[in-house]
Amino acid sequence: MTHPTSFNCDVLVCGGGVAGTIAAVAAARNGSRVILAERYGFLGGNATAGAVAQFNSWQTAAGRRVVAGMAQEVVDRLRDYGGAGEHEVFVMSTGHKMDRVSYAPEVLKLVLDDMVSEAGVRPLLHASLLDINLAGRRVEAVRLLTKSGVITVNPVVMVDTSGDLDALRHTGARFLELSEGEALQPATMMFRFGPVDFDVMDAISKQELATIARSGYESGALARAALHCSRDPFSQDGWFNISRLAIDATDAMALGRAEIEGRKQAWRAASYLREKVPGCGLGRLQAFATQVGIRETRRVEGDHVLTSQDLLEPTQFKDAIAAGAYPIDIHPAAGGELEYKSLDEDHAYQIPFRCLIPKALDNALVAGRGVSATHEALAAIRVMTISMAVGQAAGLAASMAASGDGHGTVREVDLNRLCSMLVKQGSVLA
Repeated sequence: MTHPTSFNCDVLVCGGGVAGTIAAVAAARNGSRVILAERYGFLGGNATAGAVAQFNSWQTAAGRRVVAGMAQEVVDRLRDYGGAGEHEVFVMSTGHKMDRVSYAPEVLKLVLDDMVSEAGVRPLLHASLLDINLAGRRVEAVRLLTKSGVITVNPVVMVDTSGDLDALRHTGARFLELSEGEALQPATMMFRFGPVDFDVMDAISKQELATIARSGYESGALARAALHCSRDPFSQDGWFNISRLAIDATDAMALGRAEIEGRKQAWRAASYLREKVPGCGLGRLQAFATQVGIRETRRVEGDHVLTSQDLLEPTQFKDAIAAGAYPIDIHPAAGGELEYKSLDEDHAYQIPFRCLIPKALDNALVAGRGVSATHEALAAIRVMTISMAVGQAAGLAASMAASGDGHGTVREVDLNRLCSMLVKQGSVLA
């Protein structure tokens, strides 16, 4: 049986995490022919394979909404399946106040399937990037290794949402370096544990919870001094985010070692939960995430490099395409603590379109955790709610560029029209 070995499309999205899936759907809804390439047999990235299980930071501390649009649509669809909790404000075991929507990762796979199918996106699952051909400053062809053999995709515009920016690496695009004293944020192996008596666990004072977490870290049972948990909507189980793996996840051998070490950390942590944490005495480790959750690897050098100063002032950008209010939250590679810079009560910041444009290319965009930002700035804008907002903008912009609005060149997209369309779609830009 013969299979097609070459496809043409308006927009190719490389990486089917939440940023990539939203980008693909946004482009397809705007009338573009879209192919979405993903290495797994399902979509969602860190939200599903990484089992993060909660979408954080929809609003400022004062309650002003800063993320909506298609990100909110994802939550609405999850609720239609019964797979999401209510929006809530809570205090983490580290003592920091946060807002979130908990969800079931397996149900999110269905939601994202629905969205791409309804929009007419062509999903190319089980596809790994092989190489890319350039014509000057333009991506001309992307070759993918699939079950059908090597498939070549010829896009008008490419969007790299692979997290690790594997597509841009093949183009020779430049990446931002860490500054002196900085280290890549560590990865986390999420795990599911239960049953949990949440009434008992939630009644633990924050001071006592912090003491239990600190004791677990000092004894070696916990990899960091935290007991952060997101409740599964369908059961008495929780997804726990309490491991720490200091690696460069673009190093294949190191990544494999981290997966193994992450499962060991999760097993030790589950034993500690059962023995020491009120409400967890009957629980057992139920599942590991499919992969470790990666916070940071490559960051592209874009037309603008977003800085922590941009976030903290905040800088007002004429080309703002998304907003956020998540604090600067750095998980250090060593030690059990967080470096956490809280924001004022009604503080929000903007993300400019120029952070999505690789400086070296004319028909490519980035969304997700690889956008052009310093290490500190990325520590705020990397969360999945903001990534979905940026993904929506990237997909719509890519579609506009591919359709003739930008003559196939992302810098020629009409920014006023782009922002106007995003606002009509429910996005918040300030």
